[in-house]
Amino acid sequence: MAGIWRDFLTALVDAVRRPDRQQLRVERRRAVERLAEQKIREDQRERPPEG
Repeated sequence: MAGIWRDFLTALVDAVRRPDRQQLRVERRRAVERLAEQKIREDQRERPPEG
């Protein structure tokens, strides 16, 4: 019986924490995108476009 309650509580905690993990993934993705854009801008400033 204790195993059932333990599993229930574990599932409950996981369900509550899942949105937090999703939000962290979104924030990490945005941070990587911002870093990539910043690096591209820096490279463009250092080296004028060819053409």
